Amino acid sequence: MKIHEYQAKAILSRYGVSVPAGVACFSVEEAVLAAEKLGGNKWVVKAQIYAGGRGKGGGVKLAKSIAEVRQFAEAMLFAPLVTHQTGPQGRIVHRLYIEQGVDIRHEYYLALVVDRTSQCVSLIASDAGGMDIEQVAAGSPEKIHKIQIDPLAGLNLRDAERIVREIDLPESCQSAAITMLDALYRAFDENDASLLEINPLIVTPDNRLIALDAKMNFDDNALFRHPEIVALRDLDEDDPLEAEASQHGLSYIPLDGDIACLVNGAGLAMATMDIIKLYGGNPANFLDVGGGATVEKVTEAFKLMLRNPGLQAILVNIFGGIMRCDVIAEGVVSAAREVKLTVPLIVRLEGTNVELGKKILADSGLTIISAGNMADAARKAVDAAARHCAEAATGGV
Repeated sequence: MKIHEYQAKAILSRYGVSVPAGVACFSVEEAVLAAEKLGGNKWVVKAQIYAGGRGKGGGVKLAKSIAEVRQFAEAMLFAPLVTHQTGPQGRIVHRLYIEQGVDIRHEYYLALVVDRTSQCVSLIASDAGGMDIEQVAAGSPEKIHKIQIDPLAGLNLRDAERIVREIDLPESCQSAAITMLDALYRAFDENDASLLEINPLIVTPDNRLIALDAKMNFDDNALFRHPEIVALRDLDEDDPLEAEASQHGLSYIPLDGDIACLVNGAGLAMATMDIIKLYGGNPANFLDVGGGATVEKVTEAFKLMLRNPGLQAILVNIFGGIMRCDVIAEGVVSAAREVKLTVPLIVRLEGTNVELGKKILADSGLTIISAGNMADAARKAVDAAARHCAEAATGGV
């Protein structure tokens, strides 16, 4: 789960991390009033969307007058903002953050992220802040400094001191930086975050350390412990189909292909999409029904997949461990009948109660293409999609 910059800064400030004064706004008039209330002679108008690269896309503007605040707010609000992370369609801006301008002496980069390989939290730091960290890592890898934090032990003082020296923070800021690193790690750990990124962390001309930007993502599996974080979710930023899927306990991500996939298990779902690509097709979605799917869940999954107007085929690929193949088969039959399926349906079942599942499909009277293994299923799905597309183009002739 993601949250907006201003929400992340509110969390960090509770841990003692210094952030610029700012106000979240939902209208142009609110933006103007916020700037007037903040005072000063310069303000930053920031579009709030769940994507990076806002500055390059025109979503972060320095205003040197109230008139400019109004001008930038009018240009950003309710308009699409395109960045390298949004795709060409961009994201509609529904919120702005008006922040007091801050003078910058130097910019740094800090991040905490879960490292699955080491089963630790990685603290990443660089003196090349304000840039895409991927570009820094590719062009100047020597500028990237890392430490691994044992989650059972937490951040130790020696590691914090070392990384502060490695990124050449001024001596006058080093003590405050160590205190900040401890606060950032506590914010990360106590809120079950999966990512905490500050880019840039700045040193001001009077040697203050300020988090000028902040991004936080959270482990979805731990959200039951944090209702206050769940309440921060901006549904305007979620894909409507993804939001609807989550209400039914489904993991769904729409893609730009024409072969829908219904699979149990994230790993098998990824492998299914890969093998469709291998045989020349394009997956239309990632859809994991999980290990405890019911007939109702499968029916809702079919309804989601059929929202794709370019859909040419559906591939159901189930390995029944916890999930029983007969339950999936019943769900497939029920769903196909309820939605009046008009595209080819390819089903591969393996595992618990597989023979019973296959019998349910065979006795259904529906036109279902059975597959023996993943490769067979992918080939048949790609072929069926191509035939259906050709038939549609010629009016079924």
